[in-house]
Amino acid sequence: MIRIELDEAALGATRLATSPLRDAFCALHLQLPQRNPSWPYQEWVGHAREVWREDDRLRPLWDLLAEGRYEVSDFLMPRPVGTVDVYEELDLLRATDPDVVREQAAVCYPGMAEEPFLRPYLTDPQAACAALADAYAAWWEEAIAPYWPVMRRLVEDEVLVRARTFATEGVDALFGGLESRGRWERPVLELTKYIDAEYAAGERRLVLVPLVFAEGCRLYSIDDPEVLTVSFQARGAGVLRERPAGPAGGGDRLGLLLGRGRAAVLRELDGPLTTHGLADRLGLAPSTVSEHLSLLADADVVTRHRVGRSVYYQLTDTGRSLLALLAGEGVLTAAA
Repeated sequence: MIRIELDEAALGATRLATSPLRDAFCALHLQLPQRNPSWPYQEWVGHAREVWREDDRLRPLWDLLAEGRYEVSDFLMPRPVGTVDVYEELDLLRATDPDVVREQAAVCYPGMAEEPFLRPYLTDPQAACAALADAYAAWWEEAIAPYWPVMRRLVEDEVLVRARTFATEGVDALFGGLESRGRWERPVLELTKYIDAEYAAGERRLVLVPLVFAEGCRLYSIDDPEVLTVSFQARGAGVLRERPAGPAGGGDRLGLLLGRGRAAVLRELDGPLTTHGLADRLGLAPSTVSEHLSLLADADVVTRHRVGRSVYYQLTDTGRSLLALLAGEGVLTAAA
């Protein structure tokens, strides 16, 4: 059991952030041969294990996870900055201070300085981190990228819902609904792990990171002097059972009825999003997305609501029914 004591300063500075690199790392653990993943992940695991066995670009990751080496140092996963672009996080990994790499590698793997897998991190940390980032990129492209569009929606929805809970109901409500393997009894957050340890936030702020692959491992990061990071399971992982590819053009009845642009907008709205958020996901101009949204709103297929200076769009029941009937697509909500 991990026990983390959080003072009022840490609680008050709590924020939520996305981290695709952390999801990729937990996915690595989930597909290891000795693991028996639960139902939502089983179909994905079959493909992922094939990638893991056959892609020799993953060698730096093989070395770190071989023979029960399951310790994790912060240099393997930089501080989460809220990005949805894994390559931004990999650039941060490549830029890790060499002294930090040497220090954390020595602490994380005591007495193993002469082991071949560890020596590069001690003798040439910059090159070792670059090789590790390249291995992560290969893993991402082959095992995660096809699923990332829908995974991204899940983690972004989780951040939005949890942030709203925090703002309107307070930190007790935020922690109270995290997941079964986390328990909150003020001022201590408990995480179910195979080791026992106790930590205090001290001067650090708390960052909560929702992950689709948190079943692979629960991550907590305590090395950073400014940030204490804790991951938790995002809801809706059953989406991994779906095929990552979209409907074929000839069978896209929704696109034939509404036009491909409006159909694409409708499919993306499985959680509250702004015009600019949709434009970023779809690679369309905000003005084009705004026009599509206006027409969909006039048809009572989407609804608008304002939060501060931003206007969020969301599917109505009519919109969900339209997707289900014409596209055969179930729509996940943040409460799924």
